[in-house]
Amino acid sequence: MSATDAPANGHILKALAGLMLALFVSTTSSTVVTTALPQMLHALHGSQTQYTWVVTATLLTATAAIPIWGKLADLFRKQLLLQVAALVFIAGSVAAGLSQSAGELIAARALQGVGVGGLQALVQITLAAMIPPRERGRYAGYTSSATAISTIGGPLLGGFIVDTSWLGWRWCFFIGIPFAILALILVQRTVRLPLTRRGDVRIDYGGATLITGSVSVLLIWVSFVGGSFAWASWQTAAMIGATLLLAACAVRTERRAADPIVPPRIIRQRTTMLAVLGSLAAGTAMYGASVFLTQYFQISRGRTAAQAGLLTIPMMAGILVASTVAGALISRTGRLKPYLVAGTISLTAGFGGLSLINDRTPLVLIGVATVLVGVGVGMTVQNFVLVVQNSVPLSDIGASSATVSFFRSMGGTIGVAVLGAVLARQVSSGIAGGAATQAAYGTATGHIFAISAAVALVGVLAAVLLKPVTLRSSHQLADPVKMAVASDGAPQDLAAPAPGRSS
Repeated sequence: MSATDAPANGHILKALAGLMLALFVSTTSSTVVTTALPQMLHALHGSQTQYTWVVTATLLTATAAIPIWGKLADLFRKQLLLQVAALVFIAGSVAAGLSQSAGELIAARALQGVGVGGLQALVQITLAAMIPPRERGRYAGYTSSATAISTIGGPLLGGFIVDTSWLGWRWCFFIGIPFAILALILVQRTVRLPLTRRGDVRIDYGGATLITGSVSVLLIWVSFVGGSFAWASWQTAAMIGATLLLAACAVRTERRAADPIVPPRIIRQRTTMLAVLGSLAAGTAMYGASVFLTQYFQISRGRTAAQAGLLTIPMMAGILVASTVAGALISRTGRLKPYLVAGTISLTAGFGGLSLINDRTPLVLIGVATVLVGVGVGMTVQNFVLVVQNSVPLSDIGASSATVSFFRSMGGTIGVAVLGAVLARQVSSGIAGGAATQAAYGTATGHIFAISAAVALVGVLAAVLLKPVTLRSSHQLADPVKMAVASDGAPQDLAAPAPGRSS
């Protein structure tokens, strides 16, 4: 079978089982801890800053790893890489479950994130190599559903685990291990793709290090400024300066790299740039909502961890229904932009509603707002990846998919860190002003969702500015005369296979 031929539908469905399980496990690992974080940090004597970093560490390393896994997918068999990523994830899960301090837990979560990044990126890349864009809309509904159930079902599962005396919070990490092993076995048995190695691929470790370094320094500054040191201080100057210097070096490195981690030729494309902006907004929504809503329900509303998980079900239902229905309609019509515009508007409206909450807001109103957020996430997260995959040839599927996933994860990482820092300061300020903890926390949560609504508006703008596209029915570009400028300035036919690839 050639690289451009889609496998039979029956084979796709068999392979889909292992891929969806891998996606489910990796996403659940990021959300299952949200309802359990208060108990984890209490048991390990952690601080509010460490609370945020238990989530941020995983997102940060996953963000850094995603483009590297994408490059590796152009060198080695995708099914083998999926298994390696699963093994890294398992090792991180074991280490997290055995942690004896908050620092050890954060380090273990960072290792786990490397595996999470691999699983999430490689599932998208593998599906893209198996299924043409037009058909991919239907299967995107499946991946969105898996993401939806794990994103919102994770807090519910975490709440059940910590509220069950004979389990305890460590099982939030142990419980995913058998499912990761099962996914590893299913991938071995069902995923069959030919090796389409590109001989010109080089892994840009320098670019990955500089990008990750600049983001890490920025997040460290956000976490500690205003608390450990003042806004106008030498520490602030040093960290902001280091962030800008590392970012400038990263841009320089990416422009000169033979095979950059974030390819400028892809980023320069209008479609990719807009999809990146939309993905940043969607990433902030997907992770920020799940992390801070469950904390709000527990601290501001006095609910148990399990009850907090149950109260997120409206958002899960919104994601599940919207992703499934939109996926089917996209495959039927081939049109993508209307669903992205509607999804980003729903996302913004949902966060606008959540920005009004306090410690006395009726739960019904919160439920309506979270449904709108869920609908927005379900219609945008996978489809921003799909719109980019549709605009590039098969030879660029790995790089383009990883690039969009990279920025979506980046949005989630920065969003959780920044919103967490704002939340901590708002709560401290409210309590210092005489407010009760529950009231201070409720008001502060409304403030951070107001910030989320502003970020979501960027997604609306990106979706509106996208050119209307019709998903193509084959892996290769429909118009073979479309040209791109190669790195040496010579014209290159995007529809042609890349050097070293089988046709």
